[in-house]
Amino acid sequence: TDALDSLGNTTAATGKGFAIGSAALTALALIASYIDQLGVKGFEGINLSVMEPSVLVGLMIGACLPFVFAALTMQSVGRAAQSVVVEVRRQFKEIVGLMDGKADADYARCVDLCTKASLHEMILPTVVGIVTPIVVGMILGYKGVVGMLAGATVSGFLLAIFMANSGGAWDNAKKYIESGVHGGKGSDAHKAAVVGDTVGDPFKDTSGPAINILIKLLSMVSIVFAALVVNFSIIK
Repeated sequence: TDALDSLGNTTAATGKGFAIGSAALTALALIASYIDQLGVKGFEGINLSVMEPSVLVGLMIGACLPFVFAALTMQSVGRAAQSVVVEVRRQFKEIVGLMDGKADADYARCVDLCTKASLHEMILPTVVGIVTPIVVGMILGYKGVVGMLAGATVSGFLLAIFMANSGGAWDNAKKYIESGVHGGKGSDAHKAAVVGDTVGDPFKDTSGPAINILIKLLSMVSIVFAALVVNFSIIK
């Protein structure tokens, strides 16, 4: 099954590349739709040059967002995994005969921890994705929002592809060493590969795919709140 899993990682990394490309194109279409919305509201021929201070600041904020989002989701995976580790240790300690294989573990408790974590841990990243376009729009105006969307799309696209590929590579490197090369299981190379895979798994399975959703979410929220930004922003 390791050979199949290794092939699956490679195939998934390729598939995720297409998914990320699709998300980037969707985001570009949504940015065009946002600019079109501004035209409807009487802002035809607006200057969206990078030399515009609002656009430039928005661009910088947008470029930072995927990295902040990725950091939050990576930390979420770490916290969820640690809670399961603590629970497993507790069960080994308290359930008599579990270490000897004479008793069954409380699997439902671990599933419950993972299910709750999967919902609870996404609250902060989601709030970041929803609130940022509104805050940027209210301070920097519609030009800042366009800059933010462009910055998030470009850096998010590159970061997501990097995460999908490097995460799969780390996982496959561990499997490759476990097959017997570079000293096999228990060697220093294997220990290093396990550390790499600990980062690689959330890279390829959590943060990378989630960035696709982030760049689409930013665009959708911006379009929904376009009227609010145009009418009430601090910088016009």
